[in-house]
Amino acid sequence: MIQSYERSTFKRDVAFAVFAVGAVAATSILGQIATYPNLSPWYAGLANPSFNPPNWVFAPVWTTLYALMAFALWRILRVYGPSGIRRSAIALFLILLAFNAAWSWMFFWAHSPLLGLINIVPQSAVIVATIVVFAQLDGLAAICLVPLAAWVGFASVLNIAIWRLNG
Repeated sequence: MIQSYERSTFKRDVAFAVFAVGAVAATSILGQIATYPNLSPWYAGLANPSFNPPNWVFAPVWTTLYALMAFALWRILRVYGPSGIRRSAIALFLILLAFNAAWSWMFFWAHSPLLGLINIVPQSAVIVATIVVFAQLDGLAAICLVPLAAWVGFASVLNIAIWRLNG
């Protein structure tokens, strides 16, 4: 694990923080645009498995996950390491964000648990790959993504169950 930082300046750190928070916030907003209008009646009308959490659970969980994601990206942006690994880490993270936002559009906006499933499987793989590459640069940044991997793993099982129950 590299975890050495270039000589940091306050201005540079703030710029990286603005980018990290902005990228993650934009992902959240894009997902919410597709999700919230479709919670009722569409999602509320679906058959759900017994382990489906109540709707109020999702907002605090995702808020926490997005905060951890932004912090992890900020740490990777600040780290000084082999440029190829750093570029790969940032690229994987941005792909992760694209999958994350797209899932809401595929599942909620398109009213398609199958499309959501088609997204969430490779999304899970990208999250794991991002954790592996982040770990090469900064252990704490990688650890910050582990709850995301766990939640998306749970969401995958939930997505499969909803798809099966609603054909």
